[in-house]
Amino acid sequence: MGTKNTYHQAPDSIAAPPPGCPVHGTWSPLDEDYLADPYPIANRLRDQHPVFYAEELGHVVVTRMSDIESVFMNPDVFASTNVQDPLFPLADGATGILGAPDFDPVAVMSNRSEPDHARIRAYTRLGFSNRRLRTLEDYMRERATALLDQMVSNGSPAEYVGALAFPLPAEIVFRFIGFPPEDDVMIKSWCGNRKAFSWGQPTADEQTQIAQGMLDYWRYCREFVASRRDERADDFTSELLNAHDADPDPANGTGISYREVESVVYGISFAGHDPVTALLCNTLRCLLPRRDQWNALCADPSLAAAAVEETLRFESSQISWRRVTTRQTTLGGIDLPAATKVFLNFASANHQDDVFEDPEVFDIRRKTASRHISFGKGIHFCLGAGLARMEARIALELLSARLPSLHLAPDQIYEFFPNITFRGPDALHLMWDDEAAAP
Repeated sequence: MGTKNTYHQAPDSIAAPPPGCPVHGTWSPLDEDYLADPYPIANRLRDQHPVFYAEELGHVVVTRMSDIESVFMNPDVFASTNVQDPLFPLADGATGILGAPDFDPVAVMSNRSEPDHARIRAYTRLGFSNRRLRTLEDYMRERATALLDQMVSNGSPAEYVGALAFPLPAEIVFRFIGFPPEDDVMIKSWCGNRKAFSWGQPTADEQTQIAQGMLDYWRYCREFVASRRDERADDFTSELLNAHDADPDPANGTGISYREVESVVYGISFAGHDPVTALLCNTLRCLLPRRDQWNALCADPSLAAAAVEETLRFESSQISWRRVTTRQTTLGGIDLPAATKVFLNFASANHQDDVFEDPEVFDIRRKTASRHISFGKGIHFCLGAGLARMEARIALELLSARLPSLHLAPDQIYEFFPNITFRGPDALHLMWDDEAAAP
């Protein structure tokens, strides 16, 4: 885990604040009150100091939309190489496991700098083409319908994460990659705690357990890619291998290496489903308490896409991202030395009142909702944004048509997995009237 293009690079220590930068000595995005509801706190932080150093995190925090966009649009100055890295130094047990000679995924997409990022993205973008998304849409709708049928047949109340919001995105991305259905449960178990490793603060024992799962999963990915090398199919992995066969040497400025194919498969399986689970839940947490908007959606299913977009702004499944400076620069009037770690606070920017009118109001008819920053911007704009939007839209269309009486179970207390970036409830309990529409 120590070479330049390794997939995960743990820090040796927490960085010191840049000279002259305002310092917040107590706030952390891992605080319990921030995990429970980040938006009021994020707004206060933005109004106090648009750019400041968070001592507990070891990052400079950027809170305004214009500054965050500037970071995204200047990738030569603000590199993405740290986005998959653990926040804090690793314990010896985890370091030992991940030091296995065969644990060698390389940075490929979200955490690879130019020009290699553009080279690899040219191949991965083809996998997320509109053609392939259209071929997946029927399967998405079929699987979502089957899961919804089962949820309804089990009766009200239901726990939505287990019933639909977790299995649907996982199955979609696993079929997209080509993983066989019989491996789903095993793969899900390996992916489950990646949030803690890269974006949380797990204990030493937890780190060891997560590290072993990551090693096992990497080995699985390598074996799976090897199997596809010998027997191709109509899936994303086979497309990458076809591209590798056609141009296997990245040294010429194009091409994709075999190790990069393995690493894309390793990385995309988590990114392609866990944040989408959160998005599926967050849409309902926003809509169901606001019966006028839920009823409007039930009456007009074409509002589903707009409801997803407003959820991405108002209650995003991704509330931050990270960057690191490649050289000395100035941002928001603050001088940042090279190697400064930067925390981009989407929660504050998506609720900024000079960007969005009445930002604390959830409105599925908001014309400017797509101005949100939740999928990033520029060359690293989220590759799976279209897939996530499609899954959330289909789920809303099916739920609103089938269960117009759907509502949140009363008095439930939401728990959020402690991490700095991805936000959705661990469980979501739903209820509906007994006269739910038949399938």
